[in-house]
Amino acid sequence: MKNWIWIIIAVGAVLVLKNLLMGRASKGDIQAKLEQGALVVDVRTPAEFSGGHYEGAINLPLSTLATQLDKLDSDKSRPIILYCHSGARSASAKRTLEQAGYTNVLNAGSLRHMP
Repeated sequence: MKNWIWIIIAVGAVLVLKNLLMGRASKGDIQAKLEQGALVVDVRTPAEFSGGHYEGAINLPLSTLATQLDKLDSDKSRPIILYCHSGARSASAKRTLEQAGYTNVLNAGSLRHMP
């Protein structure tokens, strides 16, 4: 019985750490950025995007994001919301954009976290 308790605690800790490391935003933060006119970027593959995406999102797959920065607004302070399937690719995309000088980037995590 004690082992199950420790397993549950460990799994919970891993999930909390995952969200902290990926820096997933809250739904309130996402909604606020949308109200500010944020650009929504889906960093999944084109096949995933064609299977369903957030209305108004553009598809810039993580694998080609660094070479497609010209498709983003030239105003690097414009809010940008990123999402993918689990939040891992959007966390990586956030780092890529921040390294390119974008200052208002939010990782929404997965599509299901979008309002």
